[in-house]
Amino acid sequence: ILIIVMSVMNGFRTELTNKILGFNPHLTIKPYNNTKINLKFIDQLNKNFPGIQVLKSYSGEGVVINNDYAKGIMIKGLDSKNKKNSIFLKKILIEGERNKIKKGEIIIGNELAMELDLAIGDKINLLSSVYISTPFGGVPKQETYSVEGIFSSGFYEFDKNVIFLNLDEALYFFEKIKKDINFEVYLPNPLKANDIKDKIEMINNNIYVYSWIDLNKSFFSALKVERNVMFIILTL
Repeated sequence: ILIIVMSVMNGFRTELTNKILGFNPHLTIKPYNNTKINLKFIDQLNKNFPGIQVLKSYSGEGVVINNDYAKGIMIKGLDSKNKKNSIFLKKILIEGERNKIKKGEIIIGNELAMELDLAIGDKINLLSSVYISTPFGGVPKQETYSVEGIFSSGFYEFDKNVIFLNLDEALYFFEKIKKDINFEVYLPNPLKANDIKDKIEMINNNIYVYSWIDLNKSFFSALKVERNVMFIILTL
């Protein structure tokens, strides 16, 4: 019984880890104190850590509005020119046949599509967290986009709260420029993310680095406690 239960728990943890890793980058590098991340630094990363992949991205928070219903969501800009992103989109899409996101288009999760009653070709409004000045004061920036794809990641929270835009469109939507771009790092061994994170921070102190483990720390801590408690009880 002990062997079977612990095997099931380990399999459960592995399956959840694979789901999270299939949707999130292993490391995310952000500029700090208005420091631009130049190509020389990226070349240095590729040289010091063979086998890694570095992609451009930008994420921010916004509000989606449809039929008098508003919901807070995470908006992520993908670099459509990168082959890895094209493969990623093909893998998760369940409706629409897009391997690139064009200007004026978005891709949403199936749970969000059901909640807002959206289908391919529908128009929705997005409100940015950025305010623009008008004669009547500051108002949130608003843009209209066409739904050109619906994805399913296997994680309810992702499918309900994430929207994908083209990277250039995301920068425009949040009033950002190219120096504000984040870099996502994919490692040959994702479990070593925290070790690589510490080494990258030693190379450059003017950047902020966080790993997929940091983003899911509370979840994995709860899973570890549950596994240890079950081990103790079953051993007794």
